[in-house]
Amino acid sequence: MHGEGSSVANGNGFGASGSFDLGHASPLAAAWETIRAGLRRDCGARTFDGWLKPAELGGFEPDTGTLDIVMPSQFMADWVRSHFAERLALAWKTTLPIVRDLRIVACEGGPKPAPLLIIEEEPIPAERVAAAAKHPRPNFDPRYSFASFVIGKANEVAATAARTLAEAPSVTFNPLFIHGGTGRGKTHLLHAIGQRFLELQPNALVVSMSAEKFMVEFVRAIRENDTIGFKQRLRSADLLLIDDVQFIAGKESTQEEFFHTMNEIITAGKRLVITSDRAPQDLDGIAPRILSRLSWGLVADVNAADYELRYNIILAKLALLPGVSMPQNVVDFLAKRLTNSIRELEGALNRIAAYAMMTGRAIDLPFVEEVLANVLRANQRRISIDEIQTQVAEHYQIRKAEMTSARRAREVARPRQVAMYLSKQLTPKSLPDIGRRFGGRDHTTVIHAVRQIEKLRASDPDIDAAIRLLTRQLEG
Repeated sequence: MHGEGSSVANGNGFGASGSFDLGHASPLAAAWETIRAGLRRDCGARTFDGWLKPAELGGFEPDTGTLDIVMPSQFMADWVRSHFAERLALAWKTTLPIVRDLRIVACEGGPKPAPLLIIEEEPIPAERVAAAAKHPRPNFDPRYSFASFVIGKANEVAATAARTLAEAPSVTFNPLFIHGGTGRGKTHLLHAIGQRFLELQPNALVVSMSAEKFMVEFVRAIRENDTIGFKQRLRSADLLLIDDVQFIAGKESTQEEFFHTMNEIITAGKRLVITSDRAPQDLDGIAPRILSRLSWGLVADVNAADYELRYNIILAKLALLPGVSMPQNVVDFLAKRLTNSIRELEGALNRIAAYAMMTGRAIDLPFVEEVLANVLRANQRRISIDEIQTQVAEHYQIRKAEMTSARRAREVARPRQVAMYLSKQLTPKSLPDIGRRFGGRDHTTVIHAVRQIEKLRASDPDIDAAIRLLTRQLEG
C-alpha cells in the first residue's frame, strides 16, 4: 500500500521515529472519519456543524496513547471539552483502543472553523441602505463596553460568548441567548456586543430594541398598514439585539412575527442576541417553536455575583471615581452585604461618593452604614418560615411534621410556639399567613404563641438563650 519512501513500518501506522503518521492512510485518520460520522448522526447536523465539524486531529503520543483534538479557538475548545469530552473519549476507545487519553486544545492560528453560517463581504444592497435610514444606529452607552465589564465565575461563559459573537468573522452559534436576574449585566453585554461589532464592521446594520418595543412597533405597523416596512427594517439587520424577550409572553400575534424574524435572521447568516430573566425552558407563555429556536445556539446564564466578583466590581468602579478613597474594610463590608444585584452595588457606590463629596466626611464604616441604612436593611438575608420550622425542629429534636400537626403535648407545643414567634420576628409574613403555614391555625393562635414566648424570654433564661441561638443560626 505504501511506496518505498513511506515512513510507515510494519503496517501499524508508526514511523521509524516512533511518532504517528497522520496522513490519509493512517488508522487515526480512518477512525476519526468514523467517529465524526457517528457524532453527526447522534448529535444532529446543526450541533455537529456548529461545534464538532471544525475539530481536527492534532498530535498523537504513542507512549501515553494521548491524542490532541484541535479547535480553532479557546472558546470552542472549552465548550466542546465541557459538552463532548466523555463522548469523544468513549468513541475513540471503542473505535481505536490505542487512543487511551484525549486532549481538547485550542490553536488560534490553526484551522479555521467550518461555521454554520457565514457572513460574507458584499456590496450593501439598496434596500439595506433604506432600512438603515429608517432605523438609525442604536445609541449604545460607551460606558457599557467589554473593557469595563468585570468578569468572574458567575458571568464568564456569557461574557466570552458575547465577545466571540461580536468579533468572530463567522457565526459559529446562533442565536446567543443570555439569561439572568435583574441587574446582573445582561444589558451591559448587549451594548458591548453592539459597539464592538460596529467597531469591526462600521458599515453593518445593527438593530437593538427591547421585546416590549418590538411589540409596540409591530402593533403600530399593523395599524399604519406598514408591516412590510417593519419586517424589512429588522430582517435587514446584520446584528439584531432583543432585550427582555419574556415580555412577549402571551402575545400570540407578536410571537408569530418574532418567530419569523428569528428564522430570517438565522437563515440569512446574520447574528441574533436575545436576553431574558429566565432560561428558555422556564419561559411561560412563549410558543414551543420559539423556545426550540432559542435553544439552537448557545444559552449562557449570568448568575448572581459571588463575593469575589462583587469585590472586583467595587475596585473597578472606584478606579473611575477620582478623589474617592475607600478603605479595604469598607470595600470588604460592601462586597459582603450588597448581594442583590450589580446595579444596586454600583448605585450604592455612587451614593457613597456623592454624600462624601457633599459633606466632606471620610468614608468609613459608620459613614457607609448611615448613608446606606435603607439599602443594607433591604439586603438582609430573607428567612423563610420553612427554614425556621426546620431549624427549630432540629434544635428541639422533634420531627418537622410536628410543626403542622394537631398534637398539643408540651414537648411539641413549645417548639411550635417558638417557631411561630421567630416567624413573626424574622419574616415579613402576616399573622394569618404564619397561621396557615402551621397547619392552618387561626391568627389568634399565632398572637398567643408570640405573647407566651415574650413572657417566657423575660422569666426563663434557657428559653431566651435558645431564641438568641436560633436567631443567630437563621440569620447566618
